[in-house]
Amino acid sequence: MQLCGFEVGLKKPFFLIAGPCVIESETLALETAGMLKEMTDKLKIPFIYKSSFDKANRSSLKSFRGLGLEEGLRILSLVKKQIKVPVLTDIHEDTPLDEVASVVDVLQTPAFLCRQTNYIQKVAATNLPINIKKGQFLAPWDMKNVVDKARAVGNDKIMVCERGASFGYNNLVSDMRSLVIMRDTGCPVVFDATHSVQLPGGLGDKSSGQREFVPDLARAAIAVGVAGIFMETHPNPDAAPSDGPNMWPIDQLETLLSRLVEIDRVVKG
Repeated sequence: MQLCGFEVGLKKPFFLIAGPCVIESETLALETAGMLKEMTDKLKIPFIYKSSFDKANRSSLKSFRGLGLEEGLRILSLVKKQIKVPVLTDIHEDTPLDEVASVVDVLQTPAFLCRQTNYIQKVAATNLPINIKKGQFLAPWDMKNVVDKARAVGNDKIMVCERGASFGYNNLVSDMRSLVIMRDTGCPVVFDATHSVQLPGGLGDKSSGQREFVPDLARAAIAVGVAGIFMETHPNPDAAPSDGPNMWPIDQLETLLSRLVEIDRVVKG
């Protein structure tokens, strides 16, 4: 599959989707995008910058959701122009898709919405590449039905993304078999290494996470064989207003990516 000017698939080097969970400021977006572009250029990893203008699925009404549509799209547009990287963002059921699609290169559907037929088809009808996150409640083989809905409107630029499965309350586990099973959709498979260590609602009014396991799960996914890795990152995760406990520190990311490149070369060699 062609994605943002590069080819992706199980026989191609993995690509990276990365950035802060939510757009906090123009300065942070430009700084993190610049840092990520520099390290991915160095490691020859195809890269898409990710950040959200609105996190509509936060645990609490009081939680920070982002800067909103207008300011968020302005900043993402600036990242594209100044840093010269493709950009991805989340969209929700009430998102004005035409407006977002005029700015971003890839759309991402949140895991909670993967069963919503009208929503999935509406997003797919933009004909942009879509990263569909598998619901925490969904079996991997059920993603074929989700992909069929998206393809029914004529979009064949679909990716499927594993981000952990619910295991009791406030906990997720990553079943690496899922990465193999979802290949049957015929779509590139992406592994979300940071949301997979999330503890949803684990802090009562917000989610917790086990950041220390990000490298282990990322290495395991690359060893199984995936088309891409999704990873949220931040200069200071402990101070981040959204998903800090499961984001990986950006100053430690290059070391981790270097190891992933080594494993990926062996697996796909």
